[in-house]
Amino acid sequence: MDIGGGRSSVTGMSIITGRGDSGDTDLLFGRRIAKTSLRVAALGCVDEVNAALGLARAAGGDAEVIAILDAVQERLVGLMGQLACLPEDLGRYKYVAITPADVAWVEDQARQFETRGVKFSGWARPGAEGSLARAGMDFARAMARRAERSVLALHESGEAVPEAVRLFFNRLSDLLWILARVESPQDPAALP
Repeated sequence: MDIGGGRSSVTGMSIITGRGDSGDTDLLFGRRIAKTSLRVAALGCVDEVNAALGLARAAGGDAEVIAILDAVQERLVGLMGQLACLPEDLGRYKYVAITPADVAWVEDQARQFETRGVKFSGWARPGAEGSLARAGMDFARAMARRAERSVLALHESGEAVPEAVRLFFNRLSDLLWILARVESPQDPAALP
């Protein structure tokens, strides 16, 4: 593999294509769209949620919580593909897509932790507990709210977004608030 400036990927195609230099980007099925479009904004917001969840995971913590974050990230990857399809191409998208079952799964995860005693007891102050994992989940929660607004804006613009996708982020942000309250605080003295 040549890392000195040549093309270097498994498929032989460089990540640096220059195709987006004119302000357009690729969607699935050969479609091109402006990078400033509401669809690309929504895709970017979902990517931000996924990255914020990655920070929360990397901070360590409870194995059960990390498994939930992994399952959410897996769903987000499928959702990005779903959003990378124009409405007329959605029927061609044969990969993992967000469905009502995914919304129900998020609700179920949240309710399970609520039955363990996690309840709203005041506004959160992210990072106040000294836990990177908790702060990361609060950050991901805020990103999920932004993704929800972006997906709703896309839908309200006339580009239909399935109801399950619109509901997913609302439920996800609730779950992330709960998980940030559940995650064990780190002992700052134990950090390297």
